[in-house]
Amino acid sequence: VSLIVEKEMIGPIAAMRKAENFLEARNPAIKIWVDFGPKIGELKSSAQITHHYDVNSIIGRQVLAVTNFLPRQIGNFMSEFLLLGVPDENGKVVLIRPDISVPTGGRIY
Repeated sequence: VSLIVEKEMIGPIAAMRKAENFLEARNPAIKIWVDFGPKIGELKSSAQITHHYDVNSIIGRQVLAVTNFLPRQIGNFMSEFLLLGVPDENGKVVLIRPDISVPTGGRIY
């Protein structure tokens, strides 16, 4: 599936604050709670990122995400944003993130 994302759709820089294994998911996934700064606040989502990441390795990690989608029910969990990543050579998700630490809630341009 390809997705065209306009600049205005990508939320501000976010930081992962909490993560749990999503044991009820059909495919291995992690429930994540992310802080998008004071304007948006904290949102939650589910991500199939378990090939490269675990719940302990992603806490505090800064990420990019699409925030203006309608919430989507995934099993018994409501997903409120789409985490952005790119596929590795095997098609597994690698998260997109800043090279250096930047302020949470900072604008992307």
